[in-house]
Amino acid sequence: MREFRYDVIAIGGGPAGMAAALSAKQAGAEKVLIIERDRELGGILQQCIHNGFGLRRFEDELTGPGYAHRYINMVKASDIDVWLDSTVLSAAPGGIVTSVSPQQGLRVATGSSVVYSMGCRERTRGAIRIPGSRPAGVFTAGAAQRMVNMEGYLPGKEVVIVGSGDIGLIMARRMTLEGAKVKAVFEIMPYSNGLTRNIVQCLEDFGIPLYLAHSVVAVHGKDRVTGVTVAEVDAALTPIPGTEFDVACDCVLLSVGLIPENELGRAAGLHIDAVTGGGVVDQFRETSLAGYFAAGNVLHVHDLVDWVSQEAEIAGKSAALHALGKLPPAGEHRPVTAGDGVRTVVPQRLSPPSGQLSVRFYLRASRPMGASILRLHADGNVVWERKLRVVKPSEMIVAEISWKKLGSSDVLEFTVVPAPVEADSEPAEEEVA
Repeated sequence: MREFRYDVIAIGGGPAGMAAALSAKQAGAEKVLIIERDRELGGILQQCIHNGFGLRRFEDELTGPGYAHRYINMVKASDIDVWLDSTVLSAAPGGIVTSVSPQQGLRVATGSSVVYSMGCRERTRGAIRIPGSRPAGVFTAGAAQRMVNMEGYLPGKEVVIVGSGDIGLIMARRMTLEGAKVKAVFEIMPYSNGLTRNIVQCLEDFGIPLYLAHSVVAVHGKDRVTGVTVAEVDAALTPIPGTEFDVACDCVLLSVGLIPENELGRAAGLHIDAVTGGGVVDQFRETSLAGYFAAGNVLHVHDLVDWVSQEAEIAGKSAALHALGKLPPAGEHRPVTAGDGVRTVVPQRLSPPSGQLSVRFYLRASRPMGASILRLHADGNVVWERKLRVVKPSEMIVAEISWKKLGSSDVLEFTVVPAPVEADSEPAEEEVA
């Protein structure tokens, strides 16, 4: 068994891991390592061959592999070590990361700082407990995406999609372009869980119906799926008797949410946010484990990869400063909470600013709203607000707020409330108040 020493180790070589490693290098870390379990860098981007990536980060419209390729080239030019085809078995306190690979065997790398950047996985049929038989032909949308885009296999010809997450919407278009017939998309919530642009470009442009407040209540078939039974649901998401109808299909794709891959953190005792499924972090993206930072979908699920890269740069820089002894001790934390109209907020706590001029917050609304006002309350008083043109749970809200506004209040809370009719404009996300 060989042992190695690094300033910063990024676990995961997707967009978050690469951005964090590059940021750490730029912040002064000399020895930086990326450990990736796949055969190449890029993570989920390698199977996302559609365009729409990089509009904010590069001001250019790229495909997933195109976005990944830009970062891969930057990593290659930055003298960052990369271990491919390597699975991390544990990440213990003290930055001791144990990994194994078919070529190199067991290796232990010790990092002064470690960045969790493992991404997320999809919820499966078992997680949402769809009743019925267990035939072949039921896949997660991401698994089908890899089959079609990377392996060259078509999982079915007549398709039903359960859930309206972005991967499901994109696969509705992809399967149609490959010659399959997508019968419908069924979403249990009364609103879509995908980006508006994907609803338009992937469903409306192809005439694929979207049924809101509908749930699949049974899967039929013995060896191969032959159809599903669908029913309307009430406000409590309970199927309404008498509304059932059958849809024939030979393939069911599930797009029912993503779960941050935090098994390594849980094993090490990481404090997990019950709502986001990721670690609880401060503005430096440092977790409850000293020297461990988190970024990307392992921290909370993002809708745009540009936000993933942006947030990972914060984590990477902080990890480098910690490794160099320039990041001050966490000290007393101030909680940041999600109030009315807000489901999640990251970071969930604030450490002393350490020269920072502002903090960037990432939020998700708890329900769809039209024109709204995002407010920050400090000890019950409104200290900052911004008008929003429209609010959707599927689209992240990014707010950068100066420390002057944050002040020294003990309790900070974000809320979203309906705005007067004249609130029809939304300032740029990068605006600092």
